[in-house]
Amino acid sequence: MTGETGKRSYVVGQTEIAARPLEPALYLVATPIGNLADITLRALETLAAADIVACEDTRVSRVLLDRYGIRRRTTAYHEHNAGEAGPKLIAALQAGQSVALISDAGTPLVSDPGYRLVGEALDHGIRVVPIPGPSAPLAALTASGLPSDAFLFAGFLPVKTGQRLTRLEALKAVPATLIFFESPRRLAESLGAMVEALGGERKAAIGRELTKTFEEMRTGTLQTLADHYAAADTPKGEIVVCIGPAEARSDEPADIDRLLLSLAAEMPASKAAAEAAKMTGGQKQALYRRLLELRDRP
Repeated sequence: MTGETGKRSYVVGQTEIAARPLEPALYLVATPIGNLADITLRALETLAAADIVACEDTRVSRVLLDRYGIRRRTTAYHEHNAGEAGPKLIAALQAGQSVALISDAGTPLVSDPGYRLVGEALDHGIRVVPIPGPSAPLAALTASGLPSDAFLFAGFLPVKTGQRLTRLEALKAVPATLIFFESPRRLAESLGAMVEALGGERKAAIGRELTKTFEEMRTGTLQTLADHYAAADTPKGEIVVCIGPAEARSDEPADIDRLLLSLAAEMPASKAAAEAAKMTGGQKQALYRRLLELRDRP
């Protein structure tokens, strides 16, 4: 796999700018999630200078590259050809070439197979360079009004009803804002499952067509949002669902046990007890002892 030679530049407004040479590395380039003006100057220069631009869909990426006068040949790297395309990209990197990896929209590796390529590159001692920029989950989170000090991006839920509910039940006690991607045709059904598994009283937000002309953020409880989309026509565009964390209730021991175990899975026991104390109003030492009891259970 070889890159294209010749002029390497990009255009901003009416100005053509020469791209500086890139060091050999795998560059993870975030691209706009809708509004093409959201691209960063560093991303433009990286795409213009890279020996190889690997993308999820070459037709989608060509729209962005043409908008900024970037005349680089693209190669496809996606879920269905990763097994074949990945080794070729690794070979190009080992030969001293630079590779820019982009997805159809947003930050690479978020709900796409790019993590495999990064893992292989690291295994081969190849430098990996993030070029940050637009991200649909973060855009939705910041506009949702929900807590952002702790959040969990959970991607797409399973399609099958039973598996979807099982996944939601596993996330129920996570003390963080939950973020999901969802397709328009499954949104109403998924919101109904979220109400069933998580409770309809949780605060939530639906981000649709973020950064695009018909951008919409709809907020409310899970129940009100589920009722709205159950009665409405199937929405159009890409959708992000944000769900606020459940409020811990100190009068329900079972809920506190789940909270303690969830926190303990992410941090040391002492810190988990301290966090649970902040969230529930309980005493740290008592919660610490309770956590040790839970861990000692057969």
